[in-house]
Amino acid sequence: MALYQSKIFGIVQGVGFRPFVARLATRFNILGSVCNKGPYVEVYAQGSEDAVDKFLTAIEQEPPERASILKLTRQRLDEDEYYQDFQIIESAKEKGSIFVSPDIATCDKCRAELFDPQDKRYLHPFINCTACGPRLTILDSMPYDRERTSMGEFPMCPSCQAEYDSPSTRRYDAQPVCCNDCGPEVYIIGEENVRGAAAITRTRQTIINGGIVAIKGIGGFHLCCDATNEQAVLRLRKLKHRPVKPFAIMAHDMAAIHRECFVENGQEEILTGHQKPILLLKRKMTGQIQDVVAPGNPKIGIMLPYAPLHMLLFDYPDGLTMPDTLIMTSGNPAGAPICRDDKDAVDALDGFCDLMLSHNRKIRIRADDTVMDWLDGKPYMIRRSRGYAPLPFMLKNDWHGAVLGIGGELKNTFCVGSDNIFYPSPYVGDMSDLRTMQALRETIERLTTLLECQPQIVACDMHPRYNTVTIAKELGLPLFPVQHHYAHILSCMAENDYDEPVIGVSFDGTGYGTDGTIWGGEILQADYAGFKRLDSITPFRQAGGDKASREGWRIAISLLYDLTQNKEETQKIVHQLNLCQNSDLNAMFFMLDNNINTIQSTSAGRIFDAISALLGIRNHSTFEGEASMYLEFAAQKWHDEHLGELPVPAISFNTDKIFALLLQQRLAGEDCGKLAYLFHACLAAFIGAACLKVRVHTGLNTVALSGGVFQNHLLTELTTARLQERGFTVLRHSLLPPNDGGICLGQAAAAMYHLNHK
Repeated sequence: MALYQSKIFGIVQGVGFRPFVARLATRFNILGSVCNKGPYVEVYAQGSEDAVDKFLTAIEQEPPERASILKLTRQRLDEDEYYQDFQIIESAKEKGSIFVSPDIATCDKCRAELFDPQDKRYLHPFINCTACGPRLTILDSMPYDRERTSMGEFPMCPSCQAEYDSPSTRRYDAQPVCCNDCGPEVYIIGEENVRGAAAITRTRQTIINGGIVAIKGIGGFHLCCDATNEQAVLRLRKLKHRPVKPFAIMAHDMAAIHRECFVENGQEEILTGHQKPILLLKRKMTGQIQDVVAPGNPKIGIMLPYAPLHMLLFDYPDGLTMPDTLIMTSGNPAGAPICRDDKDAVDALDGFCDLMLSHNRKIRIRADDTVMDWLDGKPYMIRRSRGYAPLPFMLKNDWHGAVLGIGGELKNTFCVGSDNIFYPSPYVGDMSDLRTMQALRETIERLTTLLECQPQIVACDMHPRYNTVTIAKELGLPLFPVQHHYAHILSCMAENDYDEPVIGVSFDGTGYGTDGTIWGGEILQADYAGFKRLDSITPFRQAGGDKASREGWRIAISLLYDLTQNKEETQKIVHQLNLCQNSDLNAMFFMLDNNINTIQSTSAGRIFDAISALLGIRNHSTFEGEASMYLEFAAQKWHDEHLGELPVPAISFNTDKIFALLLQQRLAGEDCGKLAYLFHACLAAFIGAACLKVRVHTGLNTVALSGGVFQNHLLTELTTARLQERGFTVLRHSLLPPNDGGICLGQAAAAMYHLNHK
């Protein structure tokens, strides 16, 4: 007989791992024990050498579908035989890397029980089992056991306790297990006597009648209305001050999604899987969803119900017929974090909705829905949150220590680094709002506690006036500033677990440069030790201060005036293209002539805004990236209708020359879609030429693409194709956003490298 000790690292808590191991032990006639140690699951396996080998191999090769094994160790022990059976031991605390499971969508078996009148959990809004249900959002501390979650407030009834205790059930050791007799309840805020079935029916009726409802879910509140009711959607837009930014849709089932959208290979598996993100799909013009859901947008962000309450909203035995597509957008005012409790909702959402459906299970950590695009047959992350955070990135480097990357000012997420394992947080939001700043403080405290990681150093942006830098200073730790665009490139390297030097192409809207100017179209030589700025798009002037980031016409006029050097000619063109009023133009002339409220910039994002205004596509943006996004739509539409590429003029990406070229053709009446495509092609050509020049001087052959501009599919595809044709290896993002929601990983990796090489 042999006795082995095995340690299994990864997502092995909250996914039914211990009962899974116990069942395998029965299958292979193994005696011993399994215990959740916090950082890992520990198994003692006693049996014949062959049986133990097969048992441990089966653990590694047949884990529960929600588990993710990063490492399994085996060590033979010399002790005499002493196990008489196989037992699941109570959780024990150990030091080491912690793996916290994200929230898991309701599984098919629980869904079937939810709608089975013979089942004890029939219509229970909080049904779950070992394989599904909330995890991160209800967790107080590790190891993951009921008393350390917000479900600890709900003692199990005898029936649920029996299932929880029995290895033969689907709910063995399922921490959130409950039923209609012992679980949380739903109710209408302000009318607490309207509970349970009455609250759900009231909510459904309000939606059917064209109303707007705030609904508390797993990670926060949503605002919900009928996606096929144009007036309801327009009213929500008006109340939320969101004139055109797309709303997310929740569809009843895949049949509704197929009716509304084109579904490519691999996308259905993502939509129906256990993470259930919002996935951006190409829309059909024959669908029932109103265009005002995503005005002028060829895609719709759509997801399936992932919590029992969502399923009950669509299907409930009350005689009502619900629409099969609902708006399900984050419940928060612009700039504020998603609301997570009744007080938040009453304070922030009362003016946005007709009704609020809540429940009494506390949300410990906010988690917005994950938003994912699709590129070259695989996911392309836009916002990484519910279902994915805080799944870690495990790097091959032999690093030791604890760090915090506090993230960016926009689309903030932060990253906790422990040795070579990095845990990006759920989405927090934009730091312009005091409520979001407070949410960042709270979430850092809770996640570092959960992960039992006390950072030795905090990495932050170089910008001296960022609110994230202020919060980083409050932590009382040594500060490690990391240049914004360098952090983007490191995030791409870390996601791809690549640690050799790269050519970094970092294109976005704004980043504070080492020379004190605003960068945003950068070609870098980078590795974990540092970077060199080798090239950039040609610097240009932009007048108008912060308004320039929202009003692309200001960038266009700055470029136009510097091009013509003539007020009369500039004024004539401004009127011809309807860029602005005379009063605004005179103010721009004053700022540019006197260099007031005017900066030098290499921002690729602002050039996109300027070209969008020049071509009459968007003069200003009501949300970040709007002008650039619609410029891409116009370019992609022209490209799809005109197969074959345009010849690209033989000019470097000099902002003056490309602007002059597009201006000349615009004034000559050329098709604006064609010019939008030409702009993308010229930018891709510049990137290709710049990388070739760098390769000649450095010998580097690997290019990392990062920054918010690379959310643009067309540019990403054109750039990738051009680089690959010239023999470059191209690193891109997939499960980490290329935008500022991903830079925390790069910051944390830079800080960890510094700790290990100082």
